[in-house]
Amino acid sequence: MLSPSGSENSFVFLEGSPKPTPSPSYTKPDPLLDKVWDSELSIHPSLLPSYTPGSTRTYAHDWSRTGTGGEIKPNGRHFVDSYGRVCSLRGVNVSGCSKAPMNHDHDTFPADHEVVTFVGRPFPLEEAPEHFSRLRRWGLTFIRFLVTWEAVEHAGLGIYDKEYLTYVRKLLLLLPSFGLSAFVVVHQDVWSRYSGGSGAPAWTLEAVGFDLHALEESGAAWLLGVKGGGHVEAERGIWPCGYQKLAAATMATCFWAGDTFAPKLKIVMPGGQTKPVQQYLQDAFLDMYATVVQALDGLDGIIGFEASSGYIELPSLYKFDYNTDLHLSHVPTAFESFMLGSGYPTLIANWTRSFPLPTRLTSRSVLNSASRKAWRSDGPTQGMCVWEMHGVWGWDNSKNEGVVLRENYFVKDPMTGCKVDWHTDFYYPFLRRWTDRARKAMSNDKMFFVEPIPNEFCPPSWTAEHQLPNMVFTPHWYDLHALFNKAFGDFTVNVQGLSRGMFLLKALYWGQHGARENYSLQIQNIVDHGYEVLGKPILIGECGIPMDLNQKEAFESDNWKWQERMMDAMMTGLERSLVGFTLWNYNPDNDDIRGDDWNGENFSWFSRRRGLPRSLLDLDQSSFTLDNGGRILSSIVRPYAAKTAGIPTRFEYEMNTGTFVFEWRSPESKDNIVLTARETEIFIPSLIVYGRKLVVSGLSAGDKYTYDETRQTLFIVPRDGSSGRMHKITVSVDPPLSPQFEVNTFWGDFGEVILSGLVVFLILFVIIKYYLFM
Repeated sequence: MLSPSGSENSFVFLEGSPKPTPSPSYTKPDPLLDKVWDSELSIHPSLLPSYTPGSTRTYAHDWSRTGTGGEIKPNGRHFVDSYGRVCSLRGVNVSGCSKAPMNHDHDTFPADHEVVTFVGRPFPLEEAPEHFSRLRRWGLTFIRFLVTWEAVEHAGLGIYDKEYLTYVRKLLLLLPSFGLSAFVVVHQDVWSRYSGGSGAPAWTLEAVGFDLHALEESGAAWLLGVKGGGHVEAERGIWPCGYQKLAAATMATCFWAGDTFAPKLKIVMPGGQTKPVQQYLQDAFLDMYATVVQALDGLDGIIGFEASSGYIELPSLYKFDYNTDLHLSHVPTAFESFMLGSGYPTLIANWTRSFPLPTRLTSRSVLNSASRKAWRSDGPTQGMCVWEMHGVWGWDNSKNEGVVLRENYFVKDPMTGCKVDWHTDFYYPFLRRWTDRARKAMSNDKMFFVEPIPNEFCPPSWTAEHQLPNMVFTPHWYDLHALFNKAFGDFTVNVQGLSRGMFLLKALYWGQHGARENYSLQIQNIVDHGYEVLGKPILIGECGIPMDLNQKEAFESDNWKWQERMMDAMMTGLERSLVGFTLWNYNPDNDDIRGDDWNGENFSWFSRRRGLPRSLLDLDQSSFTLDNGGRILSSIVRPYAAKTAGIPTRFEYEMNTGTFVFEWRSPESKDNIVLTARETEIFIPSLIVYGRKLVVSGLSAGDKYTYDETRQTLFIVPRDGSSGRMHKITVSVDPPLSPQFEVNTFWGDFGEVILSGLVVFLILFVIIKYYLFM
């Protein structure tokens, strides 16, 4: 039996019902409200003078139609509900386990790729109420739902897995009953599982001529991480290097710019006719995407997309950019990868971890000593490297060595000689094709979530003519230093700044206070650049921390203090930036040994193996039974202003006391927001309030509020909502929470030692000076 949310009985106006007369202080606080009385806009009952806070049966983190009065839509820089309230969307990625099929076999991979099944990813339908109830309790009710191209079309071109699509539809149909909403993203890393990541089906690589069974031995891909590896030191963190390897880089280049850089590569279609490779891959992807959209049409889900660029704009075939492309373990240059893939044993540089630079060149070794070719003789290139076929390089038989023939081939259009730009020449045009195709498959418009390259700023070329209707910008952010080292302590580094030329000492931070400042700066930079270029809503699509930090010591001690501190620093940065986000990731299949079972990752803070059996769970959102299996919840489950009757201007939470400060402003004409509600709804988890008194201070005379712990919501109705009016509250619990850690600083830890040293130095200086000049 499903446990529906209380929002099913929320206050709604029926057709023909009289509209409420707002209280005097809220009568047309702004000229924009004139539009309300002559329109069919949703009117929230809090406009009634007699309204009591919390009188509706919704809750702050309810994103169903009833909880929002209709739909969430973009409005300038904000998401707004149908009452014009600014929505802070907070949730999770569901799920990391969706990258691999239910019947994945590490030992036989990549065999039997046509008969894989993703039915049951991320979890079986019968388990959905448990997981959705848990996310509702934690206030993480906005879902980035992962599917992959492989999951939909693994059996071959145009053969769609209808059983999987039916499963996904049934799963997403359940979301509104738990107050959840989702956007669906066709996820990919390093092109495909068969090139060391996730995403595209195996037949896409076979179509361009790759031999799936030779990719690893020929150095065209690093596959150990998708076969259960990636957990030991020698394998840790290698998988992102796959973006530069032959298989993934070639596939991405052919997908985005095959017409420009691989025009000779034609794919034979079932009817015998041929298609240029770019058209073949893009048409197949768009056909698949339209199929997904049609299968999920009518649901309260939204559609998203993500990408990588391949060799495009690579300045030289002799090297990759150290500042943007990870160099770890064996890193062949583009030219070296061409030779390896063609079966020539090649001397390759080996990079190891170092400091202050993340890696350094330490040795060279010969790879592909068995002369295995990555290209099939029966493929469209007839066994030749596609880049040799296009005259980018060749093999000099007299000298028995490879020769670069067109070093800057991927910088300029080979036909026109004009310099190419991946975004303007390839990415933006494809996004337009994608949205046009998706909209034709929809019965009503949805938001389109698009992103840059992970951890990068929004490109300044993303001007109005390249932007999409209902567009949302969804960058990713991770602490690359901590991820790379799988370590976190008092010392943190601003990798974002260093990669852009920041002075080293300025990029170093100490203590928890320093980590908060470091992360806040990096996240704010990404958000500010996005707003400056686009002026659109921003949601951080991926952000998270590894659970296996510091040599997995927490798995033995069950002391998660460093994970708590790292997550707190990241959450603080997100909150200060006033940006929504979906954390990576919620994975019920996570365990301490395999982690998320993909390239050695271990990001899920929930593990079903640590939780209670379903038979002992109470699915009400106030039930503590749902917390079992969760780790570092005090850092993750935090208060936030979910629906604000105004413009949020500041939010600051201290998890060590349970206190937060929230400031917001009543809308002005410049905001172009029609507000038809007075009530602000703030999620305050019972996890911090249970057994304590909630104290709300800072309200003005006549302001009203109530807190309902069963709904985990603080409802606030200010008396004065006049244009531009500022509101500020401080909310705390009595008694305060027990501190989880000290928010230490450099001067707090070392100030006394430094000052003592200075005093000793001065005394010695005075003594020496006295005796020298007596």
